[in-house]
Amino acid sequence: MAFPRFYCPALAQEPARVSLPPAAAHHATRVLRLKVGDRVGLFDGRGTEALGAVAAVERQGVHVQVLEWRPAPPVPALELTLAQALCTQEKMDWVVQKAVELGVARIQPLATERSRVRLAPERAARRRVHWEGVVVAACEQCGRSRLAEVGPVLSLGAWLERQGPPVLEERRLLLAPQASVGLSGLAPPTRAVTVLVGPEGGLTEEEMREAVAADFQPVRLGPRVLRTETAAVAVLSAIQALWGDWR
Repeated sequence: MAFPRFYCPALAQEPARVSLPPAAAHHATRVLRLKVGDRVGLFDGRGTEALGAVAAVERQGVHVQVLEWRPAPPVPALELTLAQALCTQEKMDWVVQKAVELGVARIQPLATERSRVRLAPERAARRRVHWEGVVVAACEQCGRSRLAEVGPVLSLGAWLERQGPPVLEERRLLLAPQASVGLSGLAPPTRAVTVLVGPEGGLTEEEMREAVAADFQPVRLGPRVLRTETAAVAVLSAIQALWGDWR
């Protein structure tokens, strides 16, 4: 039987009885209408999982008694990073949610020349916090026990400068409709893949050159030009099917 799952970062530090974070407690009582005795799943975002039962519902919060520690799913052999050009809030939320469901380890939001969304530093910081909430909700839904990391909004140039040379067994891919090779034409990666997805309208020629200079290999996803949010989900799905944990 499936139980509702809640992100509880203090789980490993409070092994017998834990208090749900305020947002989780509100969802448990106001939305799911859980009551004393109901079973729930708990995870701390770092790999610890447990089965618990609601022990008390109070104005101060919801308290859960740990009943059983559960083995966390193994860490995926392929570490995925999605570097996604900013798009509208609804689309970006959707990309973050689906990327988490598809198993990415980290998401890097990027401001590019043709990005239609421009975020001032204060707003970018708030949006990052919002995306981290989307990550938590997606992990609760899809059964992940480790949170995906969301990086700060960076310009494409600044992010590329931070990359340095690729480490051993790292593959860097750049989605480009004009590329001559597809994913199936590449040798299977063995450890890490970073995928760079441009905005609506694509990256500029200069941005493409900068990415290639940073060891990103252009690849195409078939004969059709996909929207940025479609491309992100499509390439992550294809990677998991070809090389990842869908095999």
